[in-house]
Amino acid sequence: MGIAADLQGRLAIYDAPNKPFEIRLFPVRAPRADEVLVKIRMSTICRSDIHSYLGHRPNPCPGVLGHEIIGDILELGANITHDMRGDALAVGDRITWSEYFIPGNNYFTEVLDLPQKSPGVDKYGHMAVTTEPYHHGGFGEYCYVLPRSWILKLPADLTDEEATPVNCGVATMVSVTEQAEVKLGETVVVFGLGLLGLYGAALAKGRGARLVIGLDNVASRRELGRRFGCDHVFDPASMPEAELVKAVKALCKPEGADAVIEVCGYPEVAIPGMQMLRTGGRLVFGGTVNPGSNVSIDANLVLRKLLTIRGVHNYHPRHLIEALDFVHGNRERFPFHALVDGKYGLDQVGQAMKDAEERKVLRAAIVP
Repeated sequence: MGIAADLQGRLAIYDAPNKPFEIRLFPVRAPRADEVLVKIRMSTICRSDIHSYLGHRPNPCPGVLGHEIIGDILELGANITHDMRGDALAVGDRITWSEYFIPGNNYFTEVLDLPQKSPGVDKYGHMAVTTEPYHHGGFGEYCYVLPRSWILKLPADLTDEEATPVNCGVATMVSVTEQAEVKLGETVVVFGLGLLGLYGAALAKGRGARLVIGLDNVASRRELGRRFGCDHVFDPASMPEAELVKAVKALCKPEGADAVIEVCGYPEVAIPGMQMLRTGGRLVFGGTVNPGSNVSIDANLVLRKLLTIRGVHNYHPRHLIEALDFVHGNRERFPFHALVDGKYGLDQVGQAMKDAEERKVLRAAIVP
């Protein structure tokens, strides 16, 4: 199909942190050879979108947010014929794609196998809306899948609610649980039972963990945790830290947890987390995305207990495939459809962001 020369698409724009969202029109052109033009079906609000909007992390303005996106192909660039798995792509196909794109091959991709950390890497929903082709965020009607992204066709039996968080929340937690080296029969502690923590608990179970312990201050999230693989849940605010550590370790015999995962956004949980670990245990940070997330730790404890501390930011392209396959293969085991519990129109982005910030919904979805 051809794109009309005068076609325009709506975007929800904010001019500066905490400023109201406004709907503005921007031109839509035909995709270039290495691009795909997509009609957005759904975009879910990630916690990092909220941090950017509130000014807690740098994001260029006027901005268009949203990187958890799925959509239908309107037009394929001449060079795009197949997805990353080798399946043929066609107009009308429903797809997801990586939350980031890279400028080309480099030392990080070719030698270190870390394309997600390539110099010049950029992310959807993280660019100024004045940057051509304008439509590169989820809070709009259209989005261009830009060169050096990774594309996946979505199975027909996967709902939009199940599919949309795959390219960020799920893929990130695939990477986190991989870095935590969760093995058959191990014990895993998850700090934070928001969307990331719930996927993390489910993935830990999927990797064969015999015991998963979830920690969250919100009762409804602890209850959800039980539905997503947590064998035990605790409210960290209900007891002194020393008692919490003791209670968790008592469940993780003989000495403590094999792995502790942080996805709550509070770096200070590293202190009780390290205490919960057995000798040789692993601590993985996956939620402290804001600059200045400082915490003082006892380096001697790291040394004496032979602990491993890792961080995860973005993910490898292979994790996108693994994320999609995990959700598709386990959609009867875990209620993934229930995680997207609020839907809003494009003119309701401000309310959606407010509800997500105040945790009135677990994952708000913009449905243009």
